[in-house]
Amino acid sequence: MKKLLFLLSFIIFSVSAFAQKLEYETKSNIQYYNAAANKSDSYINERCVLDIYYPKNSKNFATIVWFHGGGLTGGNKEIPEALKNKGFAIIGVNYRLSPKVKAEKAIEDAAAAVAWAFNNINNYGGDSSQIFVSGHSAGGYLGMMIGLDKKWLQKEGIDANKIAGLIPFSGQCITHFEIRRENGIPDTTPTIDAYAPLFYVRADAPPLLLITGDRELEMLGRYEENAYMARMMKLKGHKQTKLYELDGYGHGMTEPGFPLLVNEVNRILKEKQNKK
Repeated sequence: MKKLLFLLSFIIFSVSAFAQKLEYETKSNIQYYNAAANKSDSYINERCVLDIYYPKNSKNFATIVWFHGGGLTGGNKEIPEALKNKGFAIIGVNYRLSPKVKAEKAIEDAAAAVAWAFNNINNYGGDSSQIFVSGHSAGGYLGMMIGLDKKWLQKEGIDANKIAGLIPFSGQCITHFEIRRENGIPDTTPTIDAYAPLFYVRADAPPLLLITGDRELEMLGRYEENAYMARMMKLKGHKQTKLYELDGYGHGMTEPGFPLLVNEVNRILKEKQNKK
């Protein structure tokens, strides 16, 4: 009888502990710029907010910062359903949009939001050494820009190499077409300049997993941009670049992409753990 009671107690304790890990909380519309910036600019005050979804009964969890797509002209912050209940915090970010501001401002905002994550995730129980940056389309572009061109995060006092992994979904690797449009360059004229992630390929960057749709179904050579990025990163000596092409899926390839994102986060976390 005592053995049975002990076994039942153990099972109840185990179920209870497991249930605790599945308790999540969402906090919405947190401003990621400081009070002075919000006071000085009504658009920053309105637009530059984020939502955080996190496991409230867990400690030292990883975080995925997710930037929405929309061509740098539209879209809104989101916490993708496919990333929920995986043990991670998810941060969905709004950023300023063109033509209300120059598209460059979206890169500044992306850096400020990631810096907020580094500076604040510990307050929620997370581990600032396990922050991953991801996003779809324009969001993938923003993640690559701040992860590869170190100056954006440097302005916020953060070393971009502290990012645990970059996992862009169908991101532009050449200069974003909205930035080209602002400068009178057609979207079918490829440009690689200071606003192209490709301009900043380097051996010491965080791990990079590039995910695109089918090359025949993607928009404007998006697969080929990513393939060139992967090749140049490897030629630069970057050891952790991978490229996945999702056959049969076009530009809206997030659904099959999310499990790949989760697998990559877990792979990197396991690798980090093994090095300890």
